[in-house]
Amino acid sequence: MFILYFGGQKSGKSKLAEKKAIKLAKKTSKKPFYIATYDDSYFDDEMKKRVKAHKKQRKNNFTTIEETTNLPKVIKEGETYLIDCISMWILNHIEEDINILSKQLKQLKKLNTNIVFVLNDVNSGVIPIDKISRKFVDTTGIIGQKLASFCDEIYEVKLGIKKRLK
Repeated sequence: MFILYFGGQKSGKSKLAEKKAIKLAKKTSKKPFYIATYDDSYFDDEMKKRVKAHKKQRKNNFTTIEETTNLPKVIKEGETYLIDCISMWILNHIEEDINILSKQLKQLKKLNTNIVFVLNDVNSGVIPIDKISRKFVDTTGIIGQKLASFCDEIYEVKLGIKKRLK
């Protein structure tokens, strides 16, 4: 089963996605995996605080895997995974061709496993003025569409409230 939660920053999407992953994992009696995609090479103290808050929120309910670029490398069949977040994974590939991301998604969708994806909704604003920001917004929109095409369930999250779209 593939599930997508998307919404703006601090919308509550991660918390809802965690609950869903835990629920899916209970069916297999296995602890779910939390794939953390943030690349901690930016020396960003505010992001370090966010990462710490996420760790505290998920407690010991997950086995954490830190993987910033190659998702298929760490995902095995028959398990449950929460990928938080696809937006950071996209950012980690921002200098590369989008086909690298598309190829990884094609590999993931072939697997018989549960994956809950978290994606930031960054496509509702104005077109960014700088090239790299435009590429990030555009890539996020394209990757979001690809995820939506094969996800069994899709939830938009606003103010901690989810709305099922698919």
